Amino acid sequence: MNSNNLTSCQRIMKTLNFEKPDKLPKDLGGMASTGISAFAYPKLVAALGLPPRLPKIHDTIQMLALPDMDVLDALGCDVVTAFHGVTNAFDKPDKWQEYNFGGRLSAFVRRRSDFQNYDDGTTVQSVKWGNRIVPHRMVKSSYVFDEEHGGQPLSLTGDLHMDDLKQIRKELQDEQLRDDDIEQIKQYCKQIRESTDKAVFFNGPINTGIGIGGRGGIAVFPVLCLTEPNYVADLHEIITTYVINTISLLLKEIHPYIDIIMMGADDWGTQSSLIASPDIFKRLFLPYLVRINGQCHKIAPNVKTFLHSCGAIYPIIDLIIESGFDILNPVQWSAGNHSYKQWKDKCRNRIALWGGGVNSQTTLPLGSIDNVKKEVADVTKYLSIDNGYVFSNIHNILAEIEPEKIITMYSAAK
Repeated sequence: MNSNNLTSCQRIMKTLNFEKPDKLPKDLGGMASTGISAFAYPKLVAALGLPPRLPKIHDTIQMLALPDMDVLDALGCDVVTAFHGVTNAFDKPDKWQEYNFGGRLSAFVRRRSDFQNYDDGTTVQSVKWGNRIVPHRMVKSSYVFDEEHGGQPLSLTGDLHMDDLKQIRKELQDEQLRDDDIEQIKQYCKQIRESTDKAVFFNGPINTGIGIGGRGGIAVFPVLCLTEPNYVADLHEIITTYVINTISLLLKEIHPYIDIIMMGADDWGTQSSLIASPDIFKRLFLPYLVRINGQCHKIAPNVKTFLHSCGAIYPIIDLIIESGFDILNPVQWSAGNHSYKQWKDKCRNRIALWGGGVNSQTTLPLGSIDNVKKEVADVTKYLSIDNGYVFSNIHNILAEIEPEKIITMYSAAK
């Protein structure tokens, strides 16, 4: 492979294999934590001098815009998304319906019937969670939708709720992919591969299914890991069996057409510490993650597995690597007491880093354009040593970020 004339896909894969590419690979919107707010997106399009268009919102809870190909090209990005039946690799106008969010934003959504505007400026979205329809609200001062209690009410009276494991096993059996589901996903991925030379980031039915947020949410599940470890182990065994079966059925069909799999969004960190101990990770998560990643690598050794985990997770990076993940995101070195240099030194040639390009809580929203330019240049210079580094922001680009800073961020990443 000639390193002086790489396609975007070759550039990404060379990087993820810890080889030197022709230039730093970049991502915007490959998955739902490397994206851009639909409120910021039209301003970015205008600042790039591109034709105006309504944003396509593929993640309506976070209100993320699906980046168009001309925007990706203008910013030098190398990744397209395959996001639960939606992609930016080619146009599918029939998948989108126009909706106006209370006069604040006109955009395309998948189903306008899911939304309703109210006189106080609030928009309510009906979201399906399993067999329930749960209302999410976006008030006029917000740019995202929220569920009451964050969807995770906590009561410290009485016993913590534990789901019926037999019922969970039955639900997962009922959700098993059918032959026609697999063929449809295969043809979708094949069309994406044939439409672009960018790397294909698959966000779909293949994922670990387990996380510290677990059943009951981040307020409850870590406590269950302490008080009911046998229940958690039995739960993870049921889920792992289902996940490995899904991998066996689907990945063998789609692996020629994808490059990265979004395996889990499992936030183990707060701004300053871990949510649960490394010992909990080692006993109740590691054995199952090893099996899941191992099955992916057995069936598709060239496809990379991707873990998103926010916060101050530096103390469990070794365990994440031992779990078999190929890529760690969002590289939130701004959380905790470890610098981006320490993150890189721990991960170098062991696990690829994807993100971390600028401090998204201080420098990007509050700093000057020169501040952004300098920090991005310094961070990317170090993180790309020995490679294994793909550039993006630490998490999504929020609604308030000026387009000039976004353009500066991507142009400074070299």
